[in-house]
Amino acid sequence: MSKKFRNIGVISLLTVVSRVLGLVRDQLSAAMFGTSMFNDAFVTAFSLPNLFRRLLGEGSLTAAFVPMLQQELHENGQAGAFDLLSKVVSRLLLATGALVAVAMVLFSEARQIAGLEERWYLAADLAVLLFPYLAFVCVAAAFNATLNVMQRFTEPALSPIWLNLAMILSLGGAGLHVAHTPMGAMYWLCAGVLVGGFLQMVVPAVVLMRLGWRPAFDLSPSARVKEIIALMAPGLFGTAIYQINILVSRLLAFSLTVSAATMMFYANRLMELPIGVFAIAVSTVVYPLLTRHAVEGKFAEMADDYRKGVRLILAINVPAAVGLALLSEPIVRLLFQRGQFTAEDTGMMAPLLMLFAVGMPFFSVVNLTVRAFYAVKDTATPVKIAGIDFLVNVALSLVLREWLGVAGLVLASTTAIVVQMVLLQRALSRRLPGMTLAPLWPSIVKILAGSVVMGAVVWGGWHWLRDWDAVVGIGRFKMREADLVAAFGLIPLGALAYAAVLWRLRIEGREELAALLRRGRKISA
Repeated sequence: MSKKFRNIGVISLLTVVSRVLGLVRDQLSAAMFGTSMFNDAFVTAFSLPNLFRRLLGEGSLTAAFVPMLQQELHENGQAGAFDLLSKVVSRLLLATGALVAVAMVLFSEARQIAGLEERWYLAADLAVLLFPYLAFVCVAAAFNATLNVMQRFTEPALSPIWLNLAMILSLGGAGLHVAHTPMGAMYWLCAGVLVGGFLQMVVPAVVLMRLGWRPAFDLSPSARVKEIIALMAPGLFGTAIYQINILVSRLLAFSLTVSAATMMFYANRLMELPIGVFAIAVSTVVYPLLTRHAVEGKFAEMADDYRKGVRLILAINVPAAVGLALLSEPIVRLLFQRGQFTAEDTGMMAPLLMLFAVGMPFFSVVNLTVRAFYAVKDTATPVKIAGIDFLVNVALSLVLREWLGVAGLVLASTTAIVVQMVLLQRALSRRLPGMTLAPLWPSIVKILAGSVVMGAVVWGGWHWLRDWDAVVGIGRFKMREADLVAAFGLIPLGALAYAAVLWRLRIEGREELAALLRRGRKISA
């Protein structure tokens, strides 16, 4: 267990770096473009290759590829695993290359459609530039999955860092100092995406080559590849339903008003920060363990590791959701309100962040639950539930946007992810009775108790601070002192109160964590 904690810690640390860089990237784009048509068009255009990335790369491919690769490694060693990797990557290059070519041709003809607003044409133009990113990142997903199976977690965790660095350097460098128009800066931002995607693909490939893999274009028949494709086919929809929901909501937002899609994008990015830092790290480490237990038929151990993963996810993401919801306004103002991003934009975005935060713990658990299904090669069940979930989101979005505007779209998306989590867990418990979450209820009660105490500390502190109008900063980069105190004072104070409650209530697993911390102090000494 301590080894799993170390792996989770490494991934979490690198993901913190990545998310901080992603935040800097978003702050830079918000300051330069605000909530203008250009930002809305970029967010919408980039959503399309990102959706297919989730579907073909990080979604169904990874979920189907990891169990097969684990089995190949178990039966035929590293040579067999590398041979399977070459076969999968060869087919992936053909599939994604064809998809990119078709998409670029179709979107390049968008201006032939008369009667659309300029922002729709702009989004189509940017989609033509951004779609090649899909091929880079899908191949990168296969490389990173292979490294994870081989217990190499550091290099895959670095992957998003290359993208964020490339976008920051491109936009903050040439985009800020060379481009003379918003469209010129947007071209540089798109160039940063493509360079970042290329680095995401090349870096893990080099690591694999150092481990002994020799790239080969191999389309020869393979029973394993056929099984991967069979597993992927239904999962193309099921594993990425949350992203499809977000895309549907974003397209509906794009059709509502200028700025709505950008607001949803930034709010969703802030919500995903704690998910990416910890929940994805837990899922990344636990998933290969689940597949190994499933391959070996050790379902009791599989259930035990699954519940430990869920407990770790909830222990972090429940209080994070509470804090994010209660401090949504100062967080948005502190991070984004400068340049072209105005106080009015903050007032519009803060409620969206609050609504997204409600669904954060549910989305965090869904990520691991879907992987548990794929560990036992069950792709049909998540797809059936995904179909129900998709209909819930679309139906609620169409109804609620008429009453609540963009907030209704976020509420629909949040409701959909709650429904998906409940249905998935119920189905998993029926598929594998030992996978029930019933043994976690004592831990969940303790987590909720700690979150209530933490919420009271944060809410009380912000209630006292919110009218403090003092401002600090230099030039245009000014911030309210109250927001700074909320971020760097109330959040740590609330986290300390939460940790104290969990420790006092003897949360399950604390002995393992304490042993890890003691070992860490000995190493540092």
